[in-house]
This record gives sequence, C-alpha cells and structure tokens, in this order.
Amino acid sequence: MKITVDFEECLKDSPRFRATIEEVEGDVCELESKLDKLVKLCISMIDAGKAYNAANKQFVSGIRELAQQSTTDEVIEVNQQDDILFDQAQRSIKTQLQTFVKDDLRKFKEAKKQFDKVSEEKEAALIKNAQAPRNKQHEVEEATSILTATRKCFRHIVLDYVLQINVLQSKRRSEILKSMLSFMYAHLTFFHQGYDLFSELQPLMKLLGGQLDQLVVDAAKEKRDMEQKHSTIQQKDFSNDDTRLEYNVDTDNGIAMEGYLFKRASNAFKTWNRRWFSIQNNQLVYRKKFKDTPTVVVEDLRLCTVKHCEDIERRFCFEVVSPTKSCILQADSEKLRQAWIKAVQNSIATAFRDKGEEGEKLDRKSSTSTGSLDSGGEPKERSLKGESALQKVLAIPGNACCCDCGQPDPRWASINLGITLCIQCSGIHRSLGVHFSKVRSLTLDTWEPELLKLMCELGNGAINQIYEARREELGAIKPQPGDPRHEVESYIKAKYVDRRFVRRPSDEQLRTKVVSLSKQEKRLSSGSESVDGRLVSAFPLVVLHGSEVRRDSLFCPDELDSLFSYFDNSSKLRSLKSADSGIQNSADGSRESPPMAMPSTLPPPSPCKERVFYEPKEYSPGLQLYWASFARSLPDMAEALAHGAEVNWVNTEDDKRTPLMMAVQGGSLVTCEFLLQNAANVNQQDAQGRGPLHHATMLGHTGQVCLFLKRGANQNAADIDERTPLTIAVEAANADIVTLLRLAKMNEEMREAEGPYSQSGQYNTNSPTEMQYRKCMQEFISLQLDES
Repeated sequence: MKITVDFEECLKDSPRFRATIEEVEGDVCELESKLDKLVKLCISMIDAGKAYNAANKQFVSGIRELAQQSTTDEVIEVNQQDDILFDQAQRSIKTQLQTFVKDDLRKFKEAKKQFDKVSEEKEAALIKNAQAPRNKQHEVEEATSILTATRKCFRHIVLDYVLQINVLQSKRRSEILKSMLSFMYAHLTFFHQGYDLFSELQPLMKLLGGQLDQLVVDAAKEKRDMEQKHSTIQQKDFSNDDTRLEYNVDTDNGIAMEGYLFKRASNAFKTWNRRWFSIQNNQLVYRKKFKDTPTVVVEDLRLCTVKHCEDIERRFCFEVVSPTKSCILQADSEKLRQAWIKAVQNSIATAFRDKGEEGEKLDRKSSTSTGSLDSGGEPKERSLKGESALQKVLAIPGNACCCDCGQPDPRWASINLGITLCIQCSGIHRSLGVHFSKVRSLTLDTWEPELLKLMCELGNGAINQIYEARREELGAIKPQPGDPRHEVESYIKAKYVDRRFVRRPSDEQLRTKVVSLSKQEKRLSSGSESVDGRLVSAFPLVVLHGSEVRRDSLFCPDELDSLFSYFDNSSKLRSLKSADSGIQNSADGSRESPPMAMPSTLPPPSPCKERVFYEPKEYSPGLQLYWASFARSLPDMAEALAHGAEVNWVNTEDDKRTPLMMAVQGGSLVTCEFLLQNAANVNQQDAQGRGPLHHATMLGHTGQVCLFLKRGANQNAADIDERTPLTIAVEAANADIVTLLRLAKMNEEMREAEGPYSQSGQYNTNSPTEMQYRKCMQEFISLQLDES
C-alpha cells in the first residue's frame, strides 16, 4: 500500500499528520519484516540448490569412475547452468532486496529517530514556554527563544522525514518488481538452455542405445566362456599338489622367497602373529596386509645368523639373530622351516660372494626393495633424500673412506661422532650402544637438515685427529678392508670405548685452549649488537617503536595461518586460537602482538648480558666443552667429550649454566644438535630456573626453539620470576616463537584429545596430528638453517 504525506500538513503538525506518520511507520515495519523473510527464504533456496548441485556433480563423478572414461560432458554443462541460475537468484533477490533494506530502510529509520527526538524537544519547549510566569521577564524571553529555535529545527527535520517517506514509498514497488522480473528472466534462460543441450544429446542417446545392445550380447558370450573354464579346472586332480618353495636370487622383482610365518612379538605377553614374510634384496621384511608399509626385520642379512629353535613349546620354530635384536619365527611344517633356513643361509652366502661390489650392490638392492614394497611416490622421494645426504657427506675431505678401516665408498654414519662407516664397522658400532655411537644409513634413512649440517661440520679427518692421536706412538695397527671381524671390533672398542689412542692434554694445554676459546667468545660478542644491555645475536632484526627490537618474521601471515590450520579441526582449538592468540592481524595485514602484551622495555637482560672471563678455580674438559659450545667449534667440543667432559657439565661460577645453554647464546643450531645427539639434557635449569628453551626464546633463536620442542623441552617450565618461554616470547613480540610454542601446546592437547596410545599399546607417533606437527617444526628449522 502506497501512502504519501503532504508537506503542508507536516508543518502544521496536526493530529491528521501524526496519524498518517503512525500508519506509514507501521507499513514500513511490516514491509521490512516481509522483505527479511523473503531474503531468508531465498538464501535457503540457494543453499538447497547448491546442495542438490553438489550431489548431482558427485553422482556424475561416480558415473565417470564407473565407466573409466568421460562421456557426460553435456551433463556437466547442465550443472554449470544450475550455478548460473543460483548466482542470478542471489544477485536479483538476495543482493538487491538486502541493499534496499540496508540503505533505504536504514535512512528511513535514522530520519524517524531524529523526528522523534525533535518532536519531544518541541513538546518540552512548548510546555516550558507555557509555564513561564508573567512577572519574570528573563524566563519568558528564554522560553520564547528556545521555542523559536526548536520550532525552526522541527520544521527542517520534519520536512526531511516526509521527503524520506515519500521517496521510500515511491521506490519500494519498483525495486521489488525489478528483482522479481530479473529472477523470472533467469529461469527463462535456464530452461531454454537446458532444452537446447538435451536436444543436442538426442543423437548420442540413440548411439548409446545401440552400444547397449552389443554389450548385452558380449556379456552373454563371456559368461559362457567362463563357465567352460570353470568346469575344466574343476575336473583336475589336486590330491598330489604340493607347495614348492625354492630359493631364487635372480627373480625379476628381487624377492628370493616369500610366504606366511608366525612371528613372536617382543612384548611382555610374547604373543604370536601370522605375517607375510619375504627375503628381498638381502633384507628380511614382513607385512600384515599387502598395502601396508613393510617392516624390516633384518636390514642386511650379512649381519645375522639363522638357527633352529628347539627350546620353546611350539614346533617348526627358527631364530634369526642380528647384532641388535633376535626374531623368533614359526613355519607351518618342518619342510617349510628347512626351506626358510636354507633361503636365509643362501642369501648370506650370496651377499658375501659379491662382497667386492657390496657398496654399490647394497644401495641398489635397498633402493629397489623400498621402491617395490612401498606404495605411491614416497619411496622415490626417500631415495632421493638419501642420495642427496650421501653426496653431501662424502664430499667432506676424509669421508670417502670408512673412518675405522678405510673401506672406500661408505654408506653408513655415526651421527653423534660425525663420521662415515662401512657396513661391517657400522654393525660393530651398533653393538657398542647408543651412548657411544648412533648409527644411521646414508641411503636408507631420511636426514634432517640439522643432522646433515652436523656431519659436514665434523668428518673422519677431524675425529681421527682426536681419537687416533697416539695410535702411531703406541704402535697400534689400524685395520684394513677385509680384516677379520674380531680384529676390527677390538680396535673400535679400544678407540671409542676405552679411548686408548686419545692424547690427554696437560693442565697448561687445557688452560691455553680454554683461554683461546674465551677470546673467541669476546670476538663473537663484539660482533653482535648490544641493545638495552642485551647481547643480540647476528640474526635479521627489525626495530619497532621505542626501544623494542625483535627478529624479522620468517613467515608471512598466510603461512602462519596455514600452520595454525594444521591443528584447527576442533572447536576447542578454535576457541584457544581466537581467545589466546598472541598474534593478531593489523589493518595492513602485518602481524602484531596484542596491545596488552607489548611492553615498553624488553625482558631482563640477565641471560644475555656480556660477561667478563674470570680465571676459574680449575680447568677441566667440561670447561673446554662449555666455552667451545659458545664459540661454535664442533671439533673442540668433540675433543672435550673425548677427554671425558660431561655433556651436562654445570659451571657453578656462571649461574650454573651448561654447555647447551652456551650453545644457545652462541647462536648455532648445529652446536645444539651435536650436544643433544650426545645426550645433553634439554630441560636442565640454571641458577635462574631457566632451561635452554628459555634462553633460546629470550634471544629470539627460532631454529633452536624448534629443535628443543622436537626434543621434548618442557615449555611449561617457569623460572624464578614465574615466566614461561611463551610469556617471554609474547613480551618480546616475537611472532615466530609465539607461533611455535602455541603449535607445540596445540599438539599436546590434540594428543590428549585423540588418545596417546594406539590399540597395540604403543605410542602413536604416526598420527596425522603428530606428523603435521613435526612437519611444521622441520620447516622452521630448515628456514633457520638457510638464514644462518
């Protein structure tokens, strides 16, 4: 209903005008309600249409997968027309009507508020003017003046209000009709184009009908042929058929022998499980299902022996013994047990017969084994990583031959010593225990960038200068390739366990070494910038307002959001992220800390201040390790450990700091990795109650924070000031470290939500959350290594 208001009548402010205004306001309110309802119904229609369209597309996709070829492009065109129709409905009804409601009706409401306000002011002015006493001239003049001004304002506003009403009444019909007509034209176009498309499909449908008749005839013929084959095979005699197992090393797929065996688990219950075993490329592997990633029982059969096992209740058992573990297996019969034992023995003999080419052949077979057993493109990627690690490590002078026996082209490494080894020496190193040597394959394992850089910092030459310093003086003979295993094992134990060939330094030599390293500390300190009494490491910095200094972010906002999205799959984490986020988007898209977390000064300078070197009470290998860790000198650190330094040595004269804390202040990620590989305690605290994670956070060393979080650092530990690493990072406005600490906290919460243990009772380190978290950590470490 169209209602107009007369301009002359509004100036009179008569009861007729007020009644008309009241009628108009009620009409507009009803109009707004109906338009809102129509918009909501339009949105529901569009959502339902999109859901139908999505289901239709999935149905068409299912048809394509079934037919294994695309013959339904025309149907996809119809889906595209559906999208156009829904888009037009959204623009013609939802957008236009919402614009009308938000713009025109909003202006009407604002004008109504002003009108109501000035009406009340006019009524108050009239009452005040009427109540003014005759004998008080100043009150009469004041009331008259207010009444005059109020009436003038009222006339101005009421005219604008009436204008707004009349414009709205004139526009409402045209806007609504315009949107409805646009929607009708969209439907007309949709049905017209759909008719044209299906008219073009009519010849194709006739062709498909002819193909259907032919398919029915072919299917009947194939059924008859299969029934004949079934009858022929069923008549054969299988009574004398026997499973024949033969060892064949020259098979095309590299599998010399395969079949089912029972395997006794290494848990406390000693349960038996039936698994599919295979001897493939000099390895013994098994799997539960064909698609499962195979588990390697013996990585190199040359390092193991096989024997009968008659001391348990079960029959037909045999044992495969390697330097690190023993595996008890059970066959289904005595014949099968003998066949498996013979196959393992033949594989060992074949490998040793080809010993002249063992390095190249081992790599080729191991790569082939992994590639044939794993699925997808994952093995190829792992092989490339191994080959890249091999090339980089062997490029270090002295690494092209085994560190202990001189065998050329080694394929193994000790990651805590930083040396390369041949296959035989690697087995001996494994038998020493991980507290002496941690062995890893250069070709079969994936190498983290910090480990790879550690290997490149040391090498066989540097380590042999330490561990073989007195070898010639003592007349010890270094093993050669092909020497008996017991001789090589005796030499390696004397070298690394007894440290018989290490030259012990005198007190004066140790003092000279420590003083020299302390001078390197002063040189590194002078090369860094001092800001507000703090020693700032040589990493990219940005200067904020005031005295705030922080390192430039490694990631842009989108990349930080993608890191949070790894874990943002529950309402609990979304609320955590929104309520407790230390990083907010500013208006220009940059990352800022919350205003309440931005201090005027940086954290206390105690862990980062420059210190003066005092003469210690005594010089020890631990003190050498302490200063060498800060000087980033891995050879000096390795020498200190060889001389008996305790990796967690505490400097009681310097706030009870450890070598790992000094490595943090030195700013070297590789130095920290070397100490951690040699059993450094990542949670040990100094006199201030701060661990390595506290120090790395205060210095802004992002890569070290990543490394410590990977190694199980407790980010909830508080110092004597009750400050955790996250508190320190937020106060320093370090966006990267805040992000990393919160990711670690999210990962812990996701572990608790998902349940930390799998059905087998073992910790689930391959869960999606854990793998994504480790991927995030590794990306940060890689970027930090690239920067440094």
